[in-house]
Amino acid sequence: MDISVHYNATEHATNDLVVLPAFTKKVTKGKKSTNEVVNSHWPKVVKENFNSIAASKHYKGNTGEHFILHVGDTTVLLWGMGEKSKLDNEAIRRSAANLFKHVKDHHDEVSFVIDSIVKGNKLPEMLEVFTESLLMTGYAYDKYMSKKATNKIKSWYFETKEKKSKAKACDKALAQAHIIGESVAFARDLVNDPPNHLDSVAYAKLIEKDVKSIKRVKYKHLGRAEMKKEKMNLFLSVNAASAHEARLVHLTYTPAKVTKNTKHICFVGKGLTFDTGGLSLKPSGSMVNMKFDMAGSATVYGAFRAAALQQPNVKITCILGMTDNAVSADATMPDSIVTGRNGMSVEILNTDAEGRLVLADCLDYACDLKPDCIIDSATLTGACLVALGTEVCGLMTNDSKLGAKIKKSADTVNEYVWELPIIDEWRNDMKSPIADLKNIGGTRFAGTPKAAAFLENFIKNDISWAHLDIAGVGDSSGHLPYCPKKGASGQMIRTLTHFATNS
Repeated sequence: MDISVHYNATEHATNDLVVLPAFTKKVTKGKKSTNEVVNSHWPKVVKENFNSIAASKHYKGNTGEHFILHVGDTTVLLWGMGEKSKLDNEAIRRSAANLFKHVKDHHDEVSFVIDSIVKGNKLPEMLEVFTESLLMTGYAYDKYMSKKATNKIKSWYFETKEKKSKAKACDKALAQAHIIGESVAFARDLVNDPPNHLDSVAYAKLIEKDVKSIKRVKYKHLGRAEMKKEKMNLFLSVNAASAHEARLVHLTYTPAKVTKNTKHICFVGKGLTFDTGGLSLKPSGSMVNMKFDMAGSATVYGAFRAAALQQPNVKITCILGMTDNAVSADATMPDSIVTGRNGMSVEILNTDAEGRLVLADCLDYACDLKPDCIIDSATLTGACLVALGTEVCGLMTNDSKLGAKIKKSADTVNEYVWELPIIDEWRNDMKSPIADLKNIGGTRFAGTPKAAAFLENFIKNDISWAHLDIAGVGDSSGHLPYCPKKGASGQMIRTLTHFATNS
């Protein structure tokens, strides 16, 4: 679908479908309050046509409410967007998603008259938000379907009376929206890919291929032999039963000009391409969809990709820990004690608490790069899903300022995060009587922050660190109209991209 801006619009870019926003307002007459449609921004001929239709008296312009009429040979869709005073970026994003779903199977070309939803000089911002939503909503994972998803729209125009002198800023906004949309789609594909196609080796190759087209990005990976030299025994303990070699993928974006003041951000992601639970075997119902257990790595890669494509003046490293957690005679046994890269021993009481073991060695490795901050992302605990549902990402950090910056980025792009504390009682609960640490807590309570308390032991050099538990938001976020009802959501990619490009 080609998306473009139609400047100096004195006539419509297409007569296939023209979309005019409609708004509603409350009107009080005596003791009664009713809603009325706001249509002062419609062309005169549209208002006259609308008013001549008897059913128009029932149309109020409420959110998602629509009305079709014909003006000459042009089909006009009146699209309700609710009260204009409440129309923020997220409302526009959701409205755009629902509009796309409504028209995608019925029209070849669509022209949206955008001026009426633009406040002040925010045309580029509105274009970016709207386009971002169109691209995220248009995503479909149909790689293995004999019948592909449908979208008849070939061209989408944004009509504006602005002069073409605005084109530079608008073109930049459209380009950024495409970067976000494409990066979210790439990450969603990775998460949705089945485990018999996306093993750790195949995953690393896909990343290597993708970054070749991104300027100033270097790729390397560590295999089993290199990881043994690095003493990544916790990571390798998870990989012990796998038919595929583990991969630690190390990506670096370096800006054109680097000074002593250049910030260095490091993303770390859990990439469990499938999780059986190991010898602490999951029940069959819980094992379904465990291909999603690498969503943390896909999320940070999606953000790394989107940020690097914008070429910001900040250094960004991305560390992805890839393996599956399988079962065989070589599988790590519960009660094993394994020493991590940082020299700390861990009593592995439950092999289904494996993601934290992979992250532990990856975080220690990341600390040696001496970044200004580390942010890791993982589908780490079912407890996070219980606590925060599929709507909110769990955040834990050792630095309140870093946490505040992440929250600010999330607020800016309208994603939800909620900070959970890491307290000494939970830190103590992660200590083992026969090793330095154990990989699960003494009770099933507070599972999410206890996992963070475990990971905190692998942060050194006083580095600012934040842990994002995306177990709830990583997939099946059907409450958002621009996310698939089932499958990978791509949530938190926009937050981390904003964080990186505004650091």
